[in-house]
Amino acid sequence: MSDTTQSGPVLSADGTPLKRSLARALRMQKVRALMLIAPLLIFILLTFILPIADMLFRSVENRIVADTLSETVVTLEEWDAMSGDAPGEAVYESLYYDLFVAAEAKEHTKLGTRLNYEQTGISSLFRSSGRKMDDFGEDHVEAIEDASDGALKDAALWYEIMTGGSSDAGNTELLKAQRSKMAQLTGEGFGGDIGFVPGADISETFPRLARAYTDFALFVAVMDGDVVAEEDPWESVFVAFAQEVQAPGGAEKIAGYTGPGAAELQAAAAALADLEPISFKQTFVDIDEDWEDVGNWRTIQTYSPKYTSGYFLNSIDMQKGVDGAEARPENQQIYITLFKRTMFMSLVITGSCILLGYPVAWILANLPTRTANLLMILVLLPFWTSLLVRTSAWKVMLQQQGVINDVLVWLGLVADDARLVMINNQFGTIVAMTHILLPFMILPMYSVMQTINPTYLRAAKSLGATNWTAFWRVYFPQSVPGIGAGSILVFILSIGYYITPEIVGGTKGVFISNRIAYHISSSLNWGLAAALGTILLAVVLLLYWAYDKIVGIDNVKLG
Repeated sequence: MSDTTQSGPVLSADGTPLKRSLARALRMQKVRALMLIAPLLIFILLTFILPIADMLFRSVENRIVADTLSETVVTLEEWDAMSGDAPGEAVYESLYYDLFVAAEAKEHTKLGTRLNYEQTGISSLFRSSGRKMDDFGEDHVEAIEDASDGALKDAALWYEIMTGGSSDAGNTELLKAQRSKMAQLTGEGFGGDIGFVPGADISETFPRLARAYTDFALFVAVMDGDVVAEEDPWESVFVAFAQEVQAPGGAEKIAGYTGPGAAELQAAAAALADLEPISFKQTFVDIDEDWEDVGNWRTIQTYSPKYTSGYFLNSIDMQKGVDGAEARPENQQIYITLFKRTMFMSLVITGSCILLGYPVAWILANLPTRTANLLMILVLLPFWTSLLVRTSAWKVMLQQQGVINDVLVWLGLVADDARLVMINNQFGTIVAMTHILLPFMILPMYSVMQTINPTYLRAAKSLGATNWTAFWRVYFPQSVPGIGAGSILVFILSIGYYITPEIVGGTKGVFISNRIAYHISSSLNWGLAAALGTILLAVVLLLYWAYDKIVGIDNVKLG
């Protein structure tokens, strides 16, 4: 007899190689498991991951300055902030055209609010100036409108001039550039046909005029939804024309222009000959003398990049200066103190919860089940009461005319004229938050203690150990995972609390979370709030990492 061997892959019942069938089965199993957890993953992504990513982005995002003053920030780069002198005429000229469009789009107030976080008073400067953009070159605008028997008051004529007539090729590059500028400024979509393309000849001869009219046309067509040819141009269009014909070489330009409306534009140029050129700098200073303040211009220049570290610097009581990061004035330094206070008080609250919660958890774990379940209701009862009600109750109890002080006076422990101050300070915050967070410490410790076999203690005592030795050497080490779980839970909850510190903490017992809530809801400085939140998140992750290295996160158990 001879042995025969069969070569080739092992096949399954349907003739498919067994290895491939197993791989397909495992793959389908993974897909089914993924489909089961997909709703949870999507929920976590939308409610946890994306908000954190948005917070991280807001803490460095600073596009509003560059988007609103797109031309000004470029011109301002050449200005020496250390010179001690305000910028030159070119910067003020760029500011006029940027601010005019921003005022029409109602975006200048948002810019002022952003810069006011860094330089107090600059918000009112932008707000008041935005209302007076029409004051620039009033005489020049009137002269242009009155020239040639008011022909340039006709919106249709301006449209014909700026399109260059049917024979003129359109300047699509200019239109594209201004579309992008307006889209960044307003956050609106500026695509599609607006019924206007600036003419190539007029754009080359009068580039400033072409940009001003194109901004007007885009705004009218997209934001207002009107027909460009039927709307009167902005005052900035007239100012741009006056500026170009009064500039060196302007007379030659207008004399050589032969496009649509040439006669009317030449008549307007002749009417402008007797007027002084527009001084943008002087007009801004006349509107508000703060436009000559070097500090305001330094702030604009410093915060002109689209991304900034300024929010994070403010979060650690620093600021961006001309030479880089520098300390804020001493009377404005508050956040480092709040971070230290938050960490210290959170640790104290965690420690007090351990001291108060451990005996309660031990009693619950060692009582008969029926009795323990009844007492557990008292631990869970605070969860059925409003947080605001519990905090307000402590405010009533801790005040100088409250229940606790009245009892102490009645017992003779405290004089009536020397009642204890237990509210609007750190003590009041610690007491109230310990009471509120105590169940979060008791429940993890109780669940772990329930798993500790009582025979271990009896065995230790039978071997000669005292009650204290048996507890400390046998019982306590087994309960440490519950302490760890409760401590992490209480500490993370406490550093993020802001309702209780706001009500009972006063000025000395508030946390950094109170400032975050203030900047989100009141000052609307979301960038600073995001930076503070990011730092707080980083601190929590750092402490979590340290706990894992020292104790081991694997030792944290919930029973």
